[in-house]
Amino acid sequence: MSATFALPDLGEGLQEAEIVAWHVAEGDHVTTDQPLVSVETDKAIVDIPSPHAGHIEHLLAKVGDRVKVGANLVEFEEGPHKDTGTVMGVLPEPPAKPAAVANVPAASKGNGATAVLHAKASPAVRALARERGIDLATIQGSGPHGIITRADLERASAPAATVAGQALRGMRRSMAENMARAGAAIVPATLWDEADIEEWYASDHDVTTRLIHAIVAACAAVPVLNASFDDRTMSLEEHPRVDLGLAVDTPEGLIVPVIRDAGGRDPKKLRDDVDALKAAARARTIPPADLRDPSITLSNFGMIAGRQAALVFIPPQVAIVGSGRVTLEAVPETGGGVAFRHRLPLSITFDHRVVTGGDAARFMSAMIGSLQNA
Repeated sequence: MSATFALPDLGEGLQEAEIVAWHVAEGDHVTTDQPLVSVETDKAIVDIPSPHAGHIEHLLAKVGDRVKVGANLVEFEEGPHKDTGTVMGVLPEPPAKPAAVANVPAASKGNGATAVLHAKASPAVRALARERGIDLATIQGSGPHGIITRADLERASAPAATVAGQALRGMRRSMAENMARAGAAIVPATLWDEADIEEWYASDHDVTTRLIHAIVAACAAVPVLNASFDDRTMSLEEHPRVDLGLAVDTPEGLIVPVIRDAGGRDPKKLRDDVDALKAAARARTIPPADLRDPSITLSNFGMIAGRQAALVFIPPQVAIVGSGRVTLEAVPETGGGVAFRHRLPLSITFDHRVVTGGDAARFMSAMIGSLQNA
């Protein structure tokens, strides 16, 4: 007799997840709430605990499988467990006691890997390292405070040459699906302009927080761009607050965490809030709820390179703001002569089904006014 455990509803409308790492093996005894498996949703990694204590009879999915919500993951053995004489769950003799070592479960049976112990890595990353036989002590973490991320493991185990035809997985697959959905649904148009930021840029290079304030001001002036459009019912909902999606570039792909109520946050703490959100996104520790339902998005791609871009946003949003690389330009002065001033290129890509060119132009004007008066 056996009892099955299915992939639970992870909330936020998620329909499936990808198996990242198993923390148990067939035959193991587990306790209630012990981590069973790590799964990857659109942008986050979630550890799923055991619903009860018992022995694992069968694992019903492999690492890399995409599993639907409600599909069976594990079979638990029911009734008395047959003792095979194997001692389960015993850690190997620990090495000398360094401060940075944390207790983790022994490596899964049959994978040929030694248990890997490292404090600066999530349970999912430690499990993946055990599975691949990677010693975390040999890897320099790229996450906040030196945390080792999944991307660090991928780089450490990547082959010298890329395998042709390799299937997209995880974030790259989600990005491909989302971009295809956006391309099929949206009628995009893009407006470009520049803001003169000379008055503050020389003493304050924090462009991102000033852009956030400018977007909040523009949403108040032209709320139709801070909205959701349902093309099935042909209805538009304008949002009373700005839940700003902030595009974050990572080695594994694009993550867009959401700054909830951007206009209602303490201006003095906004920079810290942004940094914390970016760090959690890059470390893959951000909750799935913080990746859902932005009302408008900002891509500050100029921090890397580029002046202008026609960007892509995900429905039901109707707009995305782009910020290019700041440059020092010669600007004509009244009465003759020129002055060199810092200029910030801006773009707004919008869904022309519901946003007019006039709406976008007024939104741009409000943003520029906020940036130049900051």
